[in-house]
Amino acid sequence: MNGQFVQWGGGNIGRSFIGQVFAANGYRVIFIDIDQTLIKYLQNNGSYTVETVFYGETKEIDVRGVSAINANDSLAVSVAITDADILGVSVGKNVWPHIAEPLAKAISDRFAVRPDAPLDIILAENIHHGKQFVTDLLKPLFAPNFPFDSYIGLVETSIGKMVPIQDSASLSALRAEPYDELIVDRDGFINRIPSVKQLHPVSPICAYVDRKLFVHNMGHACTAYLGFRKNKNTRLIAQVLADSSIKEQVRLTMIQAMDILVSMYPKVFDRSSLKTYIDDLLFRFCNYSLGDTVFRVGKDLARKLRFDDRFFGGILAAEERGLDWSLLREAYISAFSFCCEGPDGKLYEPDRLFLNLLNETKFEQKVYFASCWEKSGLPLDLYERINVKFMPLLD
Repeated sequence: MNGQFVQWGGGNIGRSFIGQVFAANGYRVIFIDIDQTLIKYLQNNGSYTVETVFYGETKEIDVRGVSAINANDSLAVSVAITDADILGVSVGKNVWPHIAEPLAKAISDRFAVRPDAPLDIILAENIHHGKQFVTDLLKPLFAPNFPFDSYIGLVETSIGKMVPIQDSASLSALRAEPYDELIVDRDGFINRIPSVKQLHPVSPICAYVDRKLFVHNMGHACTAYLGFRKNKNTRLIAQVLADSSIKEQVRLTMIQAMDILVSMYPKVFDRSSLKTYIDDLLFRFCNYSLGDTVFRVGKDLARKLRFDDRFFGGILAAEERGLDWSLLREAYISAFSFCCEGPDGKLYEPDRLFLNLLNETKFEQKVYFASCWEKSGLPLDLYERINVKFMPLLD
């Protein structure tokens, strides 16, 4: 047994990926969550199953030696984190403000009894500049003399594993692709990096976070938006890519993003390795057995079309460097008509509201609204320069 790994967040990524990886490497895993039904299941059974599916082949991974506690049980949370050898968090950006205070209290309690045992926290989140985001939330919650930077190691990650929408009635098993590489920030650890074979320490982590965002996330969403635009009845991402013309357009759009990425990080990436990365992603996107849906991949338009997300982040970098972003532009605009219904036959409610407001916006202001430019802090003349290039597709 390698020690105790505490995973705050027992959702899809927390259980199918992070918890599973550390359990497979000999750690006792304790989940912290608020879902009492899930907590009772894990407490009573001490295990669950991850089904990995890949092109018709299914394998079952039994994850054993696990337990769970309720996030509202502050004493249990403090005890678990005090005893932890390492901590992981996968709750999502919107939930972090709710867990910051109890997490800070638990770490303070740990420091009171183990002042010489700094704690590394794996931020298993898709949050751009995640370390700074978490620092800004946590640091003000500690006493002024608390040694935040030397006691807490905030380890950013790049999460590439794809996990589809799960059957909410099933607690015993989760379905995911077999991909298990966990890219972590080598420079974020205070303690020795854990001996976990799936961990891939890199530096600088920002390059790999941007690779995930601008190539993987963008290519995935691009598939959903272009596919829905062509055929609103296509349900699965793999079905979209069965259309060779769409697959080629997605590939070319990812290559355009690749060129932007190489210009941003010439000492980290080269075109050859990134083309291999893109080919592998497209192969994984086409995994019909995963059942990943156009709805899941495309929804949450307000976030995915923001100035700092998968499309516009690449557009800004390209514009700054004088590079072509015409294919990113087309994929971005295709999202404006993404009114895909979910399993319940309804639009994702935030998307319904977003699209209603977008449709009421004058065409020359649509990109300004969709990108949430007013919150970007970027100059208006830059927007106007970008918007001119959008106009032919909006007019």
